[in-house]
Amino acid sequence: MTHSLTQNQLAQLKDCLALAQNPTQQEAARQTMAQLLSEVSPNTIAAEIIDALWNELLTARRSTAFWEQISDAEKEIGDRLTQDNIRLQQNYLRLMQEQ
Repeated sequence: MTHSLTQNQLAQLKDCLALAQNPTQQEAARQTMAQLLSEVSPNTIAAEIIDALWNELLTARRSTAFWEQISDAEKEIGDRLTQDNIRLQQNYLRLMQEQ
């Protein structure tokens, strides 16, 4: 007995994966995945594997989005520190020239 997916199901799976990459499209991705899993026999190994991988993908995507936000915040803080340091150096040079 084979547990392969049909071409339509494979296309739906690809759509889900593409939608999951965009955080604003995750609800559409979840709906597409729910539809796909309802078409695949719920007790098959393929459905179990797809569901497990889907949950891992969403977890990884949320983690990626979180770390991207942290990275953006760190970059912003670093940029502000650099600008403040440049202003301090310029102020110091002006002060030294005035003396």
